[in-house]
Amino acid sequence: MEALDTVLAAHRAYLLGWNIGAAGGPDLPTYRSDVPHAPLNGVLRVAGRTPQDALAEARHRLDGVPRIWWVGPDSDAGTADALASLGAVEVARMPIMTVALGAAADVPIPAGLHIRETTDLDAFVSAYARVSGIASDGVATAIEREKAFTGDGTVIRLAGHLDDGRIVGTAVAWLSHGLLTLYFVGTQPEERRRGIGAALTRAALDLAGERGVRTAALTSTPIAEPVYGRLGFRTVGTFRLLTF
Repeated sequence: MEALDTVLAAHRAYLLGWNIGAAGGPDLPTYRSDVPHAPLNGVLRVAGRTPQDALAEARHRLDGVPRIWWVGPDSDAGTADALASLGAVEVARMPIMTVALGAAADVPIPAGLHIRETTDLDAFVSAYARVSGIASDGVATAIEREKAFTGDGTVIRLAGHLDDGRIVGTAVAWLSHGLLTLYFVGTQPEERRRGIGAALTRAALDLAGERGVRTAALTSTPIAEPVYGRLGFRTVGTFRLLTF
């Protein structure tokens, strides 16, 4: 299993691929997509900076966009509580989960579902935007940023289609640092509880395995943690997500 610091580095590399602003150094890396959706703008870690200085600089770089602070094992101890003392509010705790591909469970593909790589970013982004809560006025910017993505790795976008052509599920497979990291795994609300998200996750694992990758990682919502647990993922750390 890959070390946690490698998992965190791959996560930072993906979100920095959205950045069009000043990213800063490893002590305070930030990413700014200008998509009006907090998870697509934010601070990735605080290391060796006082919370007051970090807050002032981050506010300067990210002025005008909603954003979050990812405070995980790669930030200085006590960062989340220090930010809270400055007025930050914790909005979520997200488990960091990993699985060795050889230990992942097989899952069935739901009837009528066809999973394949897609380059139709207009349809793909529109589908995950609906699931992820990206407002309609931010979809065009999200599409532009996806088209201009510049991360240090390879992005493969998987879409789950029904026979009528509708995209009912999405997954972004991010290959970087020798890992597969998953993003935007989601199912359209009217098609949930059919195993579509699990099937897309398994398809991404198979694709990565064909390319020689041996470990997968993701950040999960607490409600989805048991779903990934059944696939073989295990929690190895936690992100505390904060906002001001």
